[in-house]
Amino acid sequence: MTTIDVYDHGIPAESHFGYAQAIRSGDLIHVSGQLAFDEAGGFRPEDDLTAQLERTYINLDRVLSRYGVTRNQIVSQTLYAVDLVRNAEVVAKSNRAYFGAHRPVSTALGVTELTFPGQLIEISCVIDTRLPA
Repeated sequence: MTTIDVYDHGIPAESHFGYAQAIRSGDLIHVSGQLAFDEAGGFRPEDDLTAQLERTYINLDRVLSRYGVTRNQIVSQTLYAVDLVRNAEVVAKSNRAYFGAHRPVSTALGVTELTFPGQLIEISCVIDTRLPA
């Protein structure tokens, strides 16, 4: 039987929207869209894509740390960006810096808006714990 392990950051949005940050089911970990929330659950900084990308990857690293996995075990990511055409190079540069030589499959979607005012980026992913760290 497969066991389920659920992780939350402990921020108000999780209970308000009714979701978990991540769920481990067997060898796979499914990570909800990570945002630029701070530790208290506040969303900052509005309208600063570079800063939001940095904070979003920090939050993703918190999930990875919880499960004892690394970026090299991320097999796919889905990235949602407001005005992706205009911001494509900033997103690409940040993505390359985060993953280094590792290259997961990736889908990038340009959207007109995301959940919170001033939110410019959201990144979800799937992790395979069987891969080498």
